[in-house]
Amino acid sequence: MRAPWTSSKVSLAYCVILLLFSLPAIFLTRERIQPIPKEIIEPLPVPEAVPDFASIVDVKEKKESFFDYIEPYVDEVNEDIIRQRARLISIREKVGSKQDLLAADLRYLSTLAEQYELETDDVTNLEFLGVLLRRVDKIPASLALAQAANESAWGTSRFAQDGNNFFGQWCYSDGCGLIPIRRREGATHEVRSFDSVKDSVQAYIHNLNTFPSYQMLRRIRQQLRRQDQAVDGFSLADGLESYSSRGLDYIDEVQTMIYTNNLLARDNPEL
Repeated sequence: MRAPWTSSKVSLAYCVILLLFSLPAIFLTRERIQPIPKEIIEPLPVPEAVPDFASIVDVKEKKESFFDYIEPYVDEVNEDIIRQRARLISIREKVGSKQDLLAADLRYLSTLAEQYELETDDVTNLEFLGVLLRRVDKIPASLALAQAANESAWGTSRFAQDGNNFFGQWCYSDGCGLIPIRRREGATHEVRSFDSVKDSVQAYIHNLNTFPSYQMLRRIRQQLRRQDQAVDGFSLADGLESYSSRGLDYIDEVQTMIYTNNLLARDNPEL
């Protein structure tokens, strides 16, 4: 007659059975956590550095390289604005013909009013929509490229290279940008830093489309629209007197750059 199992034998048998039942789960788990082959892991995108324009010796090549680099960013921002403008015109036509607006239309008008820094108690007021439409419009590439070249010394300035700032925009909080080496005593401004070149272009265009000092520029643009003429940078430059302390001399400088570099040819007629 066999002796009864001892408690140790029972424990051993239980462990063996538990191990046998656990083996499939162990193998499945190992299969699930197999490392992903290195060749199919996509690397994180690396921010694009601003080209070293100072290293380009040939002047013509440097200019073309600079314009070719900045222009796509200007066109991209303008395309977004023109889409906004088209929808705004459509909504304004509804208001003018006494059609009921959708809730989405009203929300869109409120969003645009906030984005373009206009206050109103009635987003459906035709006068307000006219002022808003004056702001929601493009800045032609010819003007943006000339100012970018002027303000950034053809992309070679410290502010362009280290802060993606091609338009000389200032800011006034500590750490918001780079401190100018020749900043006068007592001044607190910095030259604003941007995460990308596109951010710099967006801020520049937004500035011209909203800041009170550039009302003349916006009215010139509006008048060109009403006369069914092309919105060109040479004409709009007349509204830049407040952009620089050089005033009229700055306007003349920008217009000369537009003319001598044939920048009007870079204005996109479809925008």
